[in-house]
Amino acid sequence: MTTDAKILDFSTFHNVINNQLTTTTETRHGINPANTQPNPPVPVSTQDDLDKSVKAAQDAFKGWAKTSFEERRKALHAWADAIDDNAAGFAQTLTMEQGKSLTQSFSEVKMAGEWIRGLIVIEISDNVIEETEDRKIVQRHTPIGVVGAIVPWNFPVLLAVGKITSAVYTGNTVILKPSPFTPYCDLKLAELAANFFPPGVIQCLSGDESLGPLFTAHPRIEKISFTGSTLTGKRVMAACATTLKRVTLELGGNDPAIICDDVDIDVIIPKIGLLSYLCSSQVCMMIKRLYVHEKIYDEFLEKLVTFVKTLKVGEGTDADTFFGPVQNQMQYDKARNLFSSIDTEKLKVALGGSIEKSSGYFIHPTIIDNPPETSRVVQEEPFAPILPILKWSDEKDVLERANALDTGLGSSVWSKDFERATRMADQLQSGCVWVNSHFDVAPNTPLGGHKQSGMGVEWGLDGLLEYCNSQTQWLKKSF
Repeated sequence: MTTDAKILDFSTFHNVINNQLTTTTETRHGINPANTQPNPPVPVSTQDDLDKSVKAAQDAFKGWAKTSFEERRKALHAWADAIDDNAAGFAQTLTMEQGKSLTQSFSEVKMAGEWIRGLIVIEISDNVIEETEDRKIVQRHTPIGVVGAIVPWNFPVLLAVGKITSAVYTGNTVILKPSPFTPYCDLKLAELAANFFPPGVIQCLSGDESLGPLFTAHPRIEKISFTGSTLTGKRVMAACATTLKRVTLELGGNDPAIICDDVDIDVIIPKIGLLSYLCSSQVCMMIKRLYVHEKIYDEFLEKLVTFVKTLKVGEGTDADTFFGPVQNQMQYDKARNLFSSIDTEKLKVALGGSIEKSSGYFIHPTIIDNPPETSRVVQEEPFAPILPILKWSDEKDVLERANALDTGLGSSVWSKDFERATRMADQLQSGCVWVNSHFDVAPNTPLGGHKQSGMGVEWGLDGLLEYCNSQTQWLKKSF
């Protein structure tokens, strides 16, 4: 812990407008998904709250856009250190509101600080296109203005930090809109940031389902960064079109993983198991369709079932929990509906297969044995711990099946034959492709989707440039 650490009180939660903690006449509360009990009250922001925030962000932008990258790095470094100092409070609050295990919550909070530091070492420089005695042509990257950052409920700390850092490091100001399901950590991130940034640079508004459309419709918010479902992403894009906002969309996926017949099954089973079920499979880039070569299928399936049975289901605060609850009633009901297709489509269950009544939104891991390609568990992104495993034998056929959906976020190939694996990887249609891994991510590496999995990228240099306008200057030394 640093000697001048700013330690937060995680018992009360407020909007952050112009570095002031504010509340609203009406409040609401999130739900602890492990026991369905109400979490503390949070504000329900109105159009007036948003207008005040936008005005503060516009005023702050005038000065913040002129600061140097070094000044911005200094503030962001201090914020990252303060997040580390408050790791216990953030992790406990994250488990309370999201449901993931404390181990996974601490990991997310730790990544937040690391990713702030990883982003701000990236250099953004002018591109000198031509330089002669008479003239110079330069491409600059200038800040856009006020950014609206709309954050989902599965990784509310890491994804909020990524959007905030990308916005303010490139000279913008930002207003954060957390998911109504998980507002708590995001409000505290902005409260903490008020110690290190001028008023209006980083703000946060809690609200209900009506707040997002106010963001996308606001004429003075110049860019929206949205992470969430494809369906909502389409609505965000349509709304942004009315004011021609810049927009970055990181949307849903239904990631395939192709397991070749030459893998070392015992080595990869634990990796595949974790990469299919992390955060109770509520990750857009988890393995969601597992294609296993028919030569090893039976052994692979048996050993995967055995491994997954060792992963504990329980409240996130319980020791050794891996599977917490799914995050909210809406997602729980969607999962129940998808689980009903197991009976209606007469699918073969290798593990689980039903949802038991409990005090929270708990779903035990389920594995479906070689369902038809047309089945709902293959065609739909579950965002719940249900995994279809499918046989394949022909390389061309399995690539066609892997690429058949309208989504294309991530995909992977697993094989000892590196040349074979990379040949297959080159033919996969997704924004991220891994060989002998899945869901590797890094702050200096762009992440985005193909097809209906999104537009643009976050992270890396390309992600930072999405928070900039391209400006070409033609500089002539004489008339």
